[in-house]
Order: sequence, then C-alpha cells, then structure tokens
Amino acid sequence: MSLKLKAVLRDHGIEQIDLANAVAYSQATISQLLCHAIWPRSAKQRGLHDAIRAFLKGRGITDQEIATAFEKLAPTPLGVRADTNTVHEDVEPMSIPKQILHPNTRRHFKLVRDPFDEVTDAAEFYQNEHIRFTRAAMLDAARRGGFLAVVGESGSGKTTLRRDLQERIEREQLPIQVIRPYVIGMEANDVKGATLKAAHIAEAIMTAVAPHASLRASHEARFRQVETALRESYHTGMRSVLLIEEAHALPLATLRHLKRFIELEDGFKRLLSVILLGQPELAVKLNPRNASVREVVQRCELITLPPLGHYLEEYVAHRLHQVEVDIKTVITADGLQAVRERLEPQVPRGHEQRSYLYPLAVHNLMIAAMNLAAENGAPCVSADIVMEVSWAR
Repeated sequence: MSLKLKAVLRDHGIEQIDLANAVAYSQATISQLLCHAIWPRSAKQRGLHDAIRAFLKGRGITDQEIATAFEKLAPTPLGVRADTNTVHEDVEPMSIPKQILHPNTRRHFKLVRDPFDEVTDAAEFYQNEHIRFTRAAMLDAARRGGFLAVVGESGSGKTTLRRDLQERIEREQLPIQVIRPYVIGMEANDVKGATLKAAHIAEAIMTAVAPHASLRASHEARFRQVETALRESYHTGMRSVLLIEEAHALPLATLRHLKRFIELEDGFKRLLSVILLGQPELAVKLNPRNASVREVVQRCELITLPPLGHYLEEYVAHRLHQVEVDIKTVITADGLQAVRERLEPQVPRGHEQRSYLYPLAVHNLMIAAMNLAAENGAPCVSADIVMEVSWAR
C-alpha cells in the first residue's frame, strides 16, 4: 500500500532524498511513508503533511496533483498490468529473475547465510505429505522396475527430488545405478535444438552398465546389446534406473520408444526402471487421449507436484530454521498472507485461476521483501512491504 505521492515525485523527476532533506526527516522514514503509507510516530502527521505540501508547491506541482498526492494506492497483483488492470499470461511470477539477498539484509535479520539458497544437505530437504509420497514413489520405482513421471511447474522441487534420490542411493549404499542421458540444448524437435532419441538412451545405458563395450553398428544389434548388458548387471544384484530431466522436451517418438526399454525383462523382473521429470507440458504429452503414446501412458504412473498451499508457513519456517532464525523475527502473519495473495492472485471472472505458490517463487518474493524491509529499516516483513515488491527489472 503506497502513496500516490511516490508517483508524483517520479513523474516530476524529484528524488526522495530532496524531499527528506526539505522536511528534515531521514530518507528511510520518507521511503516508509511513500512506499507503505507509514507515517513517523514521533511527529504530528498534520505538520509533516503541511511541510510536504509546501515542498511540492515550491517545486511547481499543481494544486490538483497535490490534492491527490496523499491517496493510498492498492498494489497491482502479479500477473496483472497496472496500465490496463487486465490479466496478461506473459506477466507471471514464475518467470521473475532470481533475487539476491543483500549483505545488509543478512545483517538486518541476523542471517549467517541465505536461507533460501539451494538445498545442499538431506537435513535441509523440506517434506510435506505430497513430497514424502513422491520421494517414496521415486525410490520404489527405481527399486522394482517402475515407470514414473513426476510433473511440476518450474521451481516446484523436481530437481531437489532428483538430487535427493541420488544422494539417498549413495548414502544408503543401495544397489541401484542411475543413468542420466542428456543432450545439450534438448528440444522437442531438431529445428529449435537437438532431440533426445532412443539411440542416445541406448548409448547412455551402455556407458553406465558396460563402459568398456564397443557399441554395435545397427540399431537392432545395439538394442540387443543393451538388453544383454542390463541382464548381466541385474544378475549381479544391481538395478538400473533411467532418469530423464526436462522430459517435457522429449519428442513423442522417443516417448513411444520408451515402451521398448521398459519391456526389457528377465522372467517377471524388469531390467530397467524409468523416471521422467518435467514441466506440465509433459502431462499434456502423456494424455491418455493421445493415441500415439497410449501404450506408454497405460504403463506410466503420473504424479503432479502441487503448490505449497496451506504448507506455506511451515515451509518458510523450515527454511529459516536451517539458519537458526525464528520465522516471527522475519515476517509477520499478515506478511505471510500477503505472500499467499501475491502468488495466488485473484483474476477476473472468465480467466483461469492459477497458483504460483511454489518454492522458487516463494524464495524470490521473500528475498525481495526482506531486502525492501532492510532498506527501509522495518523490523520485519509486513503485508505492506510484500505488496510493495515490484518485479520490474
């Protein structure tokens, strides 16, 4: 909640520090007033109000502009443009640039490091019921020859789950070999970039399972070579899981070819597990109505990672706890509610309601709000500060 006065100063090229000097208040105090409509407690509001009016008149501001300068402005929801007040799908919180926690912010909140940095230890890994289920499903698929697709928005935690699976396999010394084929610049077709083909998957399997073997020339001979290598590895007690990230970029042909890989068997036992990680476009490709991949869809379990929802406070508290800081010293209850409102904005009737309440978006909004609070000398992040955050570069 800001004052229209902020826009008046900007439109006339007047710096906040000029106003601060003119009315004999600190720049931080004036910033709190302009950005959050917070008047200094130590002064009479009317006296400061009159001093600002006099300053504006002396700078040639019209009486009409001065009359409306102290009106409060409601913040514009993310995904809505202030000039039209209409929803634009190209203005989304999920696409905001990464926010950096300023050194002064760390000092202000007594943080030894950025609490929203990447997870580097299993103890830091946040788990709610959805994450625990997905985590267990991924390990089960890797152990028993399952075929699983994990779908989630950018920043929903897919990469963290992949790291957790690999770290858990190594930590618990499980007899599971992770195979991660990839192509630099992978795209769904060869016009935009390079596609991941069945041949690339076969090469990745052979490199992991039988690194010293020479690949056969023909596709059929190479596929039989893959089957033999996987069977020999299986008989030694080693399981193999094919883990493909950015799977939404897989062409439909490669998705169809995965059927041949998951059908590699030794009796009743599958020789290869397959786990796909991708954005919502992957779920579209795995639609049962899509006849071209129907046989694959019938064999694939699909898990969609939901937004944080009512776990928001628990999640933020968990991340702050990793740096031994209580959530109440960083953000107020109404501040958390404002985070929810900004990442789950109300949209006009007829538009699709979407939630952006995923970890990465929460990180960016929290860091930006904490930086703003520290800059203005606020003791913690309030709803007004959260609503004042702008995603403009």
